[in-house]
Amino acid sequence: MESRVLTWMLLCVLLRPLAAQNPAPEGVLNCCEGDVLFLLDSSGSVSSYEHSRMLTFLSELLLPFSLGEDQVRIGLLQVGTQPRLEFGFGTYSTQSGLQGALKNTKPLRGDTNTVEALRIAKESVLRPAASDVARAGLPRVLVWLTDGVKPGDVIEPMAELREEGVAVLVVSTGHGNYQVLRQVVSPPIENNLYFVDIDDLSIITEDLRDAIIEIIRAERMNVRDVSTNSATLNWRPVLSGLNGYYEIRFGPVLTGGGGDGGAGGSGTSPSTGGGHHQRITKSADSSTARVTGLKPDTTYTATLTPESNDQAFNMLSVTFTTKPEVLSPAVVTLSESGPTSVRVSWGPSQPDQITSYYIEYSALPRGKLHAFTVGRTQNSTLLRDLQPDTTYLVTVSARHTSGTEKAMSVKVCTPEVTPALADLQLTTVSSDSVQVDWKSSAGGLRGYWLTWEGQQNSITGQRSSFYLPPDSLSTRLTHLPPATRVCVSPIYRTVRGEGLCCTAQFQSDALAYGYQS
Repeated sequence: MESRVLTWMLLCVLLRPLAAQNPAPEGVLNCCEGDVLFLLDSSGSVSSYEHSRMLTFLSELLLPFSLGEDQVRIGLLQVGTQPRLEFGFGTYSTQSGLQGALKNTKPLRGDTNTVEALRIAKESVLRPAASDVARAGLPRVLVWLTDGVKPGDVIEPMAELREEGVAVLVVSTGHGNYQVLRQVVSPPIENNLYFVDIDDLSIITEDLRDAIIEIIRAERMNVRDVSTNSATLNWRPVLSGLNGYYEIRFGPVLTGGGGDGGAGGSGTSPSTGGGHHQRITKSADSSTARVTGLKPDTTYTATLTPESNDQAFNMLSVTFTTKPEVLSPAVVTLSESGPTSVRVSWGPSQPDQITSYYIEYSALPRGKLHAFTVGRTQNSTLLRDLQPDTTYLVTVSARHTSGTEKAMSVKVCTPEVTPALADLQLTTVSSDSVQVDWKSSAGGLRGYWLTWEGQQNSITGQRSSFYLPPDSLSTRLTHLPPATRVCVSPIYRTVRGEGLCCTAQFQSDALAYGYQS
């Protein structure tokens, strides 16, 4: 689903006044840096109870964040006939101040003038300028809390905000205007659009908080695609649109070096105990870098320093461990299996570390051993001239440039040959009897399965099946009903082969049936 429709039926709802809560901590999430503006619908379509519930929800949502100039800043813009900015980004730098302001916020009433509120948000709050509005170079987020009633023509002004780099999230306590709301949120829609009943707002608190954190997690450098000898670093492109570059240094964390395994709020680098570091630079519009030449199963620290004469930025750092070395072959697979051939594949491909592969195979338990060599760039081969219905042991050995050799074995069972029946003939002997003859030259037969069935629906129960030994090539069926269909199939060790069917046409009133061979 593109949105989250969350409707819970509750027998009772426990409401605790904000004043009864424990004193607000001064923030525990020292992870983020950005400006978040909440657009709160407090028009006449929103009751006093609903307005109170929205404010309680905001209080719980924002409680864990660390606030301040180098952290998260919060603004609140209410929607009514005359929208009003209750407080801007620079107003509160403590949780106690913010929580008190939320508690004392009163609804505006009147019309839902969301379009005018968005104009104020764009021109006076979210556009970087003075100290009380959004900061340049940091993430900006607009969270719209609405009852979904008559939102107005918001698609275009929301699109303009997104084009200027503002991330838009929406929480609707009604279930109308879905098509409008899904067009205004920033992707991914499933993370940024929420439908929830007014009394159930608390169930989306954590999900919405995580969505906001994902956008404003500025003081963090992420690592992905870690392999035995490389890794990819990702960061928010804070230098985008500025003059400058990124300096990246990375090196192993030595034993006793004191590496702490991640980037702290201060943005300083963990100690590497004086280990050798490599240095690379990336352009100002970059947000990713691939570091290579790493050693397997080794812990590294990487630091990212945005260098610009236009603005100062904190240094970011991250610690990661490369994967243990995996010597090929680590996996051997089988495909294209037939009675006389099978394809053997192996991996991972390591042409720079391997000189050649040595393939051995033999039939179990004491078949002749076959062996051959393939090049270091090859990762599969087709084994031919195998015996049907036979189990083979296949071994793939890799000869590494380091002098080591690693082997892996698998068993493969070739399927037996199961030819179809060669020929089937019916010869009428009497008015209710037929001679059945067939041909089959395949070896390994375990017998034949013969079935006959009357084709008229007026008499039920006219069907019979029975087994015939492998040396049988004919049988006689007697006391058959008119229009009888006869089928013969060869039986092999593992499967019934493809058979043939013919229909015998004659007149008979007999109900008894049988066969002679």
